[in-house]
Amino acid sequence: MTDNTPQSPDSGPTPTHELPTQYAPAEVEGALYERWVERGYFEADAKSEKPAYTIVIPPPNVTGSLHLGHAFEHTLIDALTRRKRMQGYETLWQPGMDHAGIATQNVVERELAKEGKSRHDLGREAFVERVWQWKTESGGQIAGQMRRLGEGLAWSRDRFTMDAGLSRAVQTVFKKMFDDGLIYRAERIINWCPRCLTAISDIEVDHQDDAGELVSMKYGEGEDTIVVATTRAETMLGDTAVAVHPDDERYARLIGKQIKLPLTDRTIPVVADTHVDPEFGTGAVKVTPAHDPNDFAIGQRHNLDCIEVLDERGVITAHGPFEGLDRFEARSAIVAALRADGRIVAEKRPYVHSVGHCSRCKTTLEPRLSMQWWVKVETLAKAAGDAVRDGRVDIHPADMSRRYFDWVDNLNDWCISRQLWWGHRLPVWHGPNGELVCVGPDEEPPTGEGWTQDTDVLDTWFSSGLWPFSTLGWPERTPDLEKFYPNSVLVTGYDLMFFWVARMMMFGLYAMDGQPPFHTIAFHGMVRDEFGKKMSKSFGNTVDPLDWMDKYGSDALRFTLAKGANPGVDVPIGEDWVQASRNFANKIWNATRFALMNGATVEGELPPVEQLSATDRWILSRLNKVVAEADSYYDDYQFAKLADALYHFAWDEVFDWYVELSKTTFFEGGEQAKVSARVLGEVLDVTLRLLHPIVPFVTDTLWTTLTGRESLVIAEWPADSGFRDEAAEQEIALVQQVVTEVRRFRSDQGLQPGQKVPAHLELDDTALAPHEAAIRQVLRLQPEGEGFAATASLPVAGATVSLDLSGTIDVAAERKRLAKDLAAAEKEKAQAQGKLGNEAFLAKAPDNVVEKIRTRLAKADEDIARIQAQLDKLPPQ
Repeated sequence: MTDNTPQSPDSGPTPTHELPTQYAPAEVEGALYERWVERGYFEADAKSEKPAYTIVIPPPNVTGSLHLGHAFEHTLIDALTRRKRMQGYETLWQPGMDHAGIATQNVVERELAKEGKSRHDLGREAFVERVWQWKTESGGQIAGQMRRLGEGLAWSRDRFTMDAGLSRAVQTVFKKMFDDGLIYRAERIINWCPRCLTAISDIEVDHQDDAGELVSMKYGEGEDTIVVATTRAETMLGDTAVAVHPDDERYARLIGKQIKLPLTDRTIPVVADTHVDPEFGTGAVKVTPAHDPNDFAIGQRHNLDCIEVLDERGVITAHGPFEGLDRFEARSAIVAALRADGRIVAEKRPYVHSVGHCSRCKTTLEPRLSMQWWVKVETLAKAAGDAVRDGRVDIHPADMSRRYFDWVDNLNDWCISRQLWWGHRLPVWHGPNGELVCVGPDEEPPTGEGWTQDTDVLDTWFSSGLWPFSTLGWPERTPDLEKFYPNSVLVTGYDLMFFWVARMMMFGLYAMDGQPPFHTIAFHGMVRDEFGKKMSKSFGNTVDPLDWMDKYGSDALRFTLAKGANPGVDVPIGEDWVQASRNFANKIWNATRFALMNGATVEGELPPVEQLSATDRWILSRLNKVVAEADSYYDDYQFAKLADALYHFAWDEVFDWYVELSKTTFFEGGEQAKVSARVLGEVLDVTLRLLHPIVPFVTDTLWTTLTGRESLVIAEWPADSGFRDEAAEQEIALVQQVVTEVRRFRSDQGLQPGQKVPAHLELDDTALAPHEAAIRQVLRLQPEGEGFAATASLPVAGATVSLDLSGTIDVAAERKRLAKDLAAAEKEKAQAQGKLGNEAFLAKAPDNVVEKIRTRLAKADEDIARIQAQLDKLPPQ
């Protein structure tokens, strides 16, 4: 398993076998990361003959900063790419950022507002220039924060969704889709943000329960009245019909009639439509085709007019007393006017119902009839579904496939236009006579009087959907594209399945001749607080990962995140867990210091098996099993199981058991000490390699000191040599059993861990005999001297350990203490039995109370048995 790759003379530190007494992450991490970058460890070469392994970063917004979700996701990607690099792959982790159209425009507009200006004061060209200036000066701080986390990105390849190469890719795809009839322009109901003044796609809508109002009101006059209910009374000014179900006998006589629309001088028809649910409310609904998607569909079926009564800012435009009012002001005013006119039948406040909000600015959205650009998704979505169904793309965990199919199999056409200035402007020119010309990247736009470019920009997800191949130089057939496409795996949260994953699948299959953008999609969950609650500023439970990295080190945060990463499952995290991971890093550090001080080495081959002690053979057997286990967990994206297995192997088996059991060998010296020092060096070497992808800083620092080689980043990944020794594992299991049982007894007797006790060990007839010195060392058991008197005997694992406790504990005081504890436990048992034996109590008490008392009874029984066993083991007075 040893990496015997020759190292250059200036390749790294020599094995001084000296380390500071304590690990100080802040003194190591920054300089070490810059060394990795300067030496080009994270770069990728398209000319390499090594097999390719590619992952693209889910591009963070240029406005963003590192949050726990980023840290979590990036830790998993970094672990995968570090391992593959060690396995000999030409590994590319592609960096970059998203221009984040709405979010970025909002940031710059807020800056302008502080100056008393709006973007309209600057004009489009100057405003876009101002955004680029902001991006240069303030955008992208997250890149520096990602370095803090230790992310192995190929920084020389950093891309931005608005840079020249990616803009060319966007224009190329748009032109191809336009020419293929997949992009069209149509007037539809869309989600409109009156604050951002742009269309919002369905997947960018945050639905939340709002406390609104439900108002029931009468339309019509006399016998021709009908009651409808609405939560948006202000839209009644744009009603063009009332709809009822065609089989609803209550309204059969009204179908086809014209009835008066209150507060207006208009009449509207009553139409029959199967969309109406006769069991809901009054069975009659108002129809406002210009301001509701379902109403728009009804309007299309019945040739109804579309009357817009709200402008882009949510202000009433209908002529009359409500003109110029904000939508919410108009709502109250219209209800008051209807009430005064005797039209109100019922009012319910608060009426809690789901309302759509802009995911960027949280403004209540407005369904609005608008001319927009659309992608026809039917064939694209089918291809995206087929690629998973036929096995070209594997979704992990597998149960996420159902959600994926539910989405792509029912996908509606995608509104891709946004009424913004920051973004990829549509490459479409409008002519003086209604002509439309789409221009490719190498084509000249039409000129002449009356020709203007479309003012809309593309949805941000359009450009990020091209990310797996646009970052590699497409539409040119570059060496990078040939080498690194398709990507090996996409690691992303299940929340981006609809925003991003489905878009990439559609675009990749369409633009890359049926080649999907990645072979595997590995979905992870969301990071939550330690109680499983969603992290939110409004909840006051958000955490800045930089604070935890400053306090505990980046490795501690990374290990905590990996330890919670079960595929597709949300991840709770608390500061105590990060502190525990810091303790693990310190444990690795201290154990390596001990090993180095005792001659641990990686020089030369491992000694032959016949020279190894049972303890040596046991740890090497366990080491190879853990290597195989780690490979299995990595290949299955089981990061939590991986971290847990490595944690317990390193802390429990290597640092606690092997190091402790080997101390007598090291203290005695001689040839066996040299053999064990080589074994310990091997075990540390491989253990540090296994841990490196998750905790890179501390492991690289320790490994280079241990081995004198250049860096773990470019070291070989350990391979399972196949060595197994079940007999040695069983033998050490017996040792562990003896030690564990005696430790438990010592603890029960109140002995301090370091307190020495005279003991006689009967091990002659067992496999334990060769380990007597180690057992005595670990348990602090002195040889029985003159006057030894066994006051307690423990039969365990076929051996007997006899202890003389006469000089270590006050037997009378200990009996008195245990007798008091026993009496308390027996009293608790009697009380619990009394209640459970009382029929009257059982008849009245809630089930949870009865269950609690049964638990108390079981606990009392356990305490009595435990205390009695301790009393029995005490020596006689």
